[in-house]
Amino acid sequence: MSKSSLRNLITGGAGFLGSHLVDRLIKSGEKVICLDNFFTGSKKNIDHWIGHPSFELIIHDVTQPIKLDVDRIWHLACPASPIHYQFNPIKTAKTSFLGTYNMLGLARRVGARILFASTSEVYGDPITHPQTEDYSGNVNPTGIRSCYNEGKRVAESLCYDYMRMHKTQIRIARIFNTYGPRMLLNDGRLISNLLTQSINGKDLTIYGNGKQTRSFCFVDDLIDGLVLLMNSNNKGPMNLGNPEELSILEIAKFIRDQSEKELNLKFLSELEDDPSRRKPSIDLARKELNWKPKILFNEGLEITREYFQKILSVE
Repeated sequence: MSKSSLRNLITGGAGFLGSHLVDRLIKSGEKVICLDNFFTGSKKNIDHWIGHPSFELIIHDVTQPIKLDVDRIWHLACPASPIHYQFNPIKTAKTSFLGTYNMLGLARRVGARILFASTSEVYGDPITHPQTEDYSGNVNPTGIRSCYNEGKRVAESLCYDYMRMHKTQIRIARIFNTYGPRMLLNDGRLISNLLTQSINGKDLTIYGNGKQTRSFCFVDDLIDGLVLLMNSNNKGPMNLGNPEELSILEIAKFIRDQSEKELNLKFLSELEDDPSRRKPSIDLARKELNWKPKILFNEGLEITREYFQKILSVE
C-alpha cells in the first residue's frame, strides 16, 4: 500500500506528542484522523490542518467504542503528567484499560496495525539501571501514580493477548521523558515547570534534594522512533528515549545559568512515589531500527524555551 493511501488514526492527536505525529504523517503524504476529547490536548496544536483534505478531526473519548475504517492506529490517548493523570485517577485507569481495549477491538475488526504508546513508568522506581525491556519493573500498585503506571502495564498485557488470541499486529513503545514545543505550560513536569518559572523570573522549584535523574528526549527524535517502530517488524516492547542521564539539580542549574534573570533554587518536599533514577537502554532500538536521538539536550531546550516565551508573551 502506498503512503498516500494509508489511513492513520491517532488517538490523543491534539496532544503534545500526537500533534507532532499528525504533522509528520501528513507532511509525508498520509491521511490522518485525529481523535481527541481535549482533556489535555489543544485545538491550537492541530488548527493548521483544519480543512486540509488529508486531515479529519473527531472529538471523542476513547473509553467509548468507535467504528472507523483505518489501516494504522497510533494509540497515544492518556494524560501523561502526574498533575493531570492524578486529577481523576479512576478516569486515567479507565482511559488506559478501556481505551486500549476499544482500540485493539477496532484494530482486530478492520485488520489495522496498532502502535501503543506505553511509558517508562512501567518500570516504576527501578532497581535495574539503565532500564532494559526485559526488566519487569518495581511499581507500587497502590500508590498515587499507580493509576498511570499500572494502567499502562495492563494495557501492554491486553496488546499481547490480542496478538496471541487474534493475531493483531501490535507495536509497543515505552516512551521515556520527552520535551519540546507544545508541552503544556501547566502540566507540572520538570522542563515545563522550570522553563515557565525562569521566563517569569520566579524561583526554580526542585522536589527533594535534586539528585533524582531523568533522561530527556527531544520530541522530533521521539517521533522518528515511533514512525520507525510502526514501520518495522518488531512488536516491542521497545524503549524510546535519550540515554543521556541528568540529575534534576543539573537541569535546574543549567536553566538558571541560561537565563538573563537572577534566579534562585527553591527546594520543596519530595514527591510521593517519585522515581529516583530513570535512564533507558536503547540497544534494541539501535539494533532493530538504527535509531538514536540526534538533538542535544541544550539544543532542544533552547527551541522549547523559545516556544514557551512566545506562548507566555501572548497570555
